[in-house]
Amino acid sequence: MTPTLYTKRLVLEPYVPEDEESFVALFQDERVSRWMGDGPSPEEEDRALFGRVFTKVYARDLFDVWAVRRDGVHVGHAEIKPTDAVGGHEIIYALAPAAWGSGLGTELAEAIVAYGFETLGLTEVFATVAAENLVSLAVLEKIGFRHVRDIEEDDGGTTRVLIRTPAL
Repeated sequence: MTPTLYTKRLVLEPYVPEDEESFVALFQDERVSRWMGDGPSPEEEDRALFGRVFTKVYARDLFDVWAVRRDGVHVGHAEIKPTDAVGGHEIIYALAPAAWGSGLGTELAEAIVAYGFETLGLTEVFATVAAENLVSLAVLEKIGFRHVRDIEEDDGGTTRVLIRTPAL
């Protein structure tokens, strides 16, 4: 069962059905979705994805997925899950543009990584980021991730694979 996590300014908690509209709005915002997966998706696909959070991910306890809130308002999405592409657990996170530029991305990424090490007992955590997403690359480098390899995508883009290990 996905636990609730707390940072200085954020609460990461399991989604509830009432989060559907804010989840879809986040994923439909092209400033956000351009960096996620294969990019923007039709609204009905994002609604189906939200449904699968409950029917598959939570129902089968597959991995941890959180609604990210600040002052009770949904401002983002976060996950940590095993991924074949990197051969380990990967963090995934997104914040609404209104939450950008205030250090919340760093705070959120640090919380997910700490959960991976302290609660899941991982010895390494991965992140995959589009090579053009310089802001996310800088956030991850700032909290100790290092570049290990690139994946050349079918569309000609490059995805950077980053890794972090626990601090000694």
